Amino acid sequence: MEAAPGGLGRCSCAFWLAVSFDVLGLIILLLGVFGDLFFYDFLIYAGAIIIFLSLIWWVFWYTGNIEVPPEELEDDVGLLKKGRGLAGVVRRFSSRLSSGIRNSFRRNGGPRGQGATPGQGKHRREVPVTLAMTSQDNVSTVSGAVTGETQAI
Repeated sequence: MEAAPGGLGRCSCAFWLAVSFDVLGLIILLLGVFGDLFFYDFLIYAGAIIIFLSLIWWVFWYTGNIEVPPEELEDDVGLLKKGRGLAGVVRRFSSRLSSGIRNSFRRNGGPRGQGATPGQGKHRREVPVTLAMTSQDNVSTVSGAVTGETQAI
């Protein structure tokens, strides 16, 4: 985990992309501010957006150069030996208990019948749904209320 020459770190490509986006965005922004062009507002917005997009490359460069010692990573990726002492006993008991509960849910079709395939478990009745509809006789529309006569103002 050695830094690249020049002190840019391992992600020098992301660094140079971020710098180029910043420079290009600043040039376009300043051209929109100080240039006597009829589309100056487009240049101002485009420059600001390009500078904003450079933040993506800055985040890539920064996160790519974070160094974490392997001792701190051991717990996260499972490099520690399991089964040492009381913690190992508790971990084994917990995994056996959770796998037993998980298997019982799979055998019974899940909690309250969820997860069961259509051929298993409780049979569900399908009930038809009926919606009350109004008749077309008492429906009035705007076009039906308009008469052919116009009023003079």
